Amino acid sequence: MAGEKLSLDKFEEAYEIVREVASETKLIYSDYFSSQTGNKVYLKPENMQLTGAYKLRGAYYKISTLSDEERSRGLITASAGNHAQGVAYAAKCYGVKAVIVMPTTTPLIKVNRTKGYGAEVVLYGDVYDEACAHAYELAEKNGYTFVHPFDDLDVATGQGTIAMEIIKELPLVDYILVPIGGGGLATGVSTLAKLLNPKIKIIGVEPAGANCMQESIKAGKVLTLDQVNTIADGTAVKTPGTKIFPYVSKNLDDIITVEDEELVVAFLDMVENHKMIVENSGLLTVAALKHLNLKNKKVVSILSGGNMDVITMSSVVQQGLVLRDRIFTVSVLLPDKPGELSHVADVIAKQNGNVIKLEHNQFVSINRKAAVELRITLEAYGTEHKNQIIEALHKNGYQPKLVRASI
Repeated sequence: MAGEKLSLDKFEEAYEIVREVASETKLIYSDYFSSQTGNKVYLKPENMQLTGAYKLRGAYYKISTLSDEERSRGLITASAGNHAQGVAYAAKCYGVKAVIVMPTTTPLIKVNRTKGYGAEVVLYGDVYDEACAHAYELAEKNGYTFVHPFDDLDVATGQGTIAMEIIKELPLVDYILVPIGGGGLATGVSTLAKLLNPKIKIIGVEPAGANCMQESIKAGKVLTLDQVNTIADGTAVKTPGTKIFPYVSKNLDDIITVEDEELVVAFLDMVENHKMIVENSGLLTVAALKHLNLKNKKVVSILSGGNMDVITMSSVVQQGLVLRDRIFTVSVLLPDKPGELSHVADVIAKQNGNVIKLEHNQFVSINRKAAVELRITLEAYGTEHKNQIIEALHKNGYQPKLVRASI
């Protein structure tokens, strides 16, 4: 039976079945990223998919392969959010019960959406792996059928339908960038792409703080990370899938890791240039574009999802503005006498700086007549403008010190 899994026949079957529910997300050519990288960059917008992520594909195909008896027992899974919604929606289509165990850190939007599709949600553990262990316990106790989010060859086959769509639309694609959490998407996409055209290069992308697949491939066996630390909650996985590991090892050409700061900048790039909301895990393949040492190649970045709650979004936007020098904070020491504050404000105004916050601290010096601290948070057009404002403060006898931006 295992020999039949992940075959071209299975992928074709999955493609037809998945089409019953999933949208065919058309590639979007990116002028912005193409000019930034010197390649022809296309985005595969699975953030625009029904349920807001690609996970519906694998969940729906997996449930289609189950027997009526397996489905009637009820389904259970563990998920950081997107697989949860995929299983909940697919279970609703089949009219069966679904129980979803989610880490307590899961964004509220994903919890509420999952409940909205009719699933029962259990919040448990800090990370996916703890939620998964609890889901297995509940499955054993209540007789539920477990639908694994990534370590399942049928689920991976369903996810691989993305590669079918990419290659049908862009037959001469050179590189496909795919995010990696546990490795289900990477397994399906890389295996099918290599079956259809072995020349296509498949690059996996992981968060630097959760690079379980990279470490496992280096070691030649599945490893478990001691901890994960990343804002990409959908790919914060300690242990990659054991069933799918041989396929990823064989079919991935390389793995790139991306720092959280790069995801923050990528979020702003997507909002400003494509008017699209992409969650942090989906931004891995966007941030990775700058790491590619290529020119004039056709590159597809898979945007795996767009389920991001507004609080996370506002935090990412603020951090992005700081990283791009659009917002910064300087500290200056002033004599505590009338008119000093207005003089500083005048210097900044002449440089077109926009003050958005002022903090006045009289207790930095024993002799407050000699010095009080003024912390000024400013809005600027970018690095050049920021440096211009700091230079003007220097020229006017202040000694501005850059401090951590206070927003």
